[in-house]
Amino acid sequence: MSSTILPAEKTSLRSLVAFVLSELKPKGRLLTPFNAITAPIILIGGAVVLYRLAFGLGAIGGASQEFPLGIWIGILVMVGVAFAAGAYILTFVVYVLNEEKYHLIIRITVLNGFLAYMFYASAIFLDLGRWWNIFNPIIGNRFGVNSVLFLVAWHFLLYMLAAFLEFSPAVAEWLGLRRIRRMLGALTLGAVIFGITLSTLHQSGLGALFIMAKAKIHPLWYSEWIPVMFLVSSIFSGLSVTIFIEAVVRRWYRSQLPAKYLRSIDGIVVGLGKGCAVAMFAYFFLKVLVLTHGRHWPFLATPMGALFLVEVVGLVAVPGLMFIKGVRARNVAVIRAAAVISMLGIIVNRLAYVMIAYKWYVPWAERHFPSWMEIAVTLTIIFMHMWVFRWIVLRMPVLRDPPEWAVESGHAGAGRAE
Repeated sequence: MSSTILPAEKTSLRSLVAFVLSELKPKGRLLTPFNAITAPIILIGGAVVLYRLAFGLGAIGGASQEFPLGIWIGILVMVGVAFAAGAYILTFVVYVLNEEKYHLIIRITVLNGFLAYMFYASAIFLDLGRWWNIFNPIIGNRFGVNSVLFLVAWHFLLYMLAAFLEFSPAVAEWLGLRRIRRMLGALTLGAVIFGITLSTLHQSGLGALFIMAKAKIHPLWYSEWIPVMFLVSSIFSGLSVTIFIEAVVRRWYRSQLPAKYLRSIDGIVVGLGKGCAVAMFAYFFLKVLVLTHGRHWPFLATPMGALFLVEVVGLVAVPGLMFIKGVRARNVAVIRAAAVISMLGIIVNRLAYVMIAYKWYVPWAERHFPSWMEIAVTLTIIFMHMWVFRWIVLRMPVLRDPPEWAVESGHAGAGRAE
């Protein structure tokens, strides 16, 4: 936050606008390695987005009728939504299970979840051939209200609103809006419960989209339990990303961290690692159960079987054991390494459904591969997420303690443990 602090409840519209404009100014050095690498990519990706909107999806080498799900859906939507799951998991742990020690990281987790949905849902907009019909899934036009896509579209929209409500107390504290902050704090629990319900439904709903593609997905990945697999994997995915974000925060935003955060964070990471271990072995058990029930053991001797073993053994069982080792030894470094490996496993799993195991019988020469323009747009959206995340963290009380008047109001919202 800047040195100019708005007096709560005494803010005129003119001073509020002046304050926000002053906050738009950069903080720190502009010429950094991160800015130097990402800024040109964002500019190129922005130009490609305009080109795509003007000349159509096919102009940038988009997906075809044979392979309709490309890198935007695979990386941004499928992976991005799984990576954002930490928000609904941590809010459940803090507000429903009342585990107060995790309150220290609740705002940073909710912020990441909200931005992930806001930016990565835009990939759906870009992936539509007729992008001006984006409202059709919302109103059920041509899909029907019984469509899984109708369900997912509404869940995405409503969850973004719920996540914003969960994070909005931090915005009110930043602007010094005491009365609005009090009201938003009172709404937090309702928004949390609503958001948890939506998340559990649409995490599994994304998996349900593949139920209708039985003949097109390799038997090692297809089962009627795909929605359950997506839901369970989102748990350790979201917690792993939260562990990864904690490492980034401790490295790059250390000056923002209060002393009690630094004292408690190792114990928090150990707790997150424990949750990851439980969820990963539940997921591993389900994978083996589905494999056995489907009698798909002969497929393990094929090239696709090798990829399946890499995913399930190397990227699920191995990091699961690493989580157990790290938790028992309270070794944060091992837990972080396991989190990175499990994140890689989610990427491989979601891309398998969208691109690799989808129509696996088609020769590689005839398959769809993303063009450089699709990759540029993907990186642009990811980097924009990171830029906005950084802008908010440096200005709003996300890592820092809320102002005293917010604590005294008795409505902590998505803030610190009292």
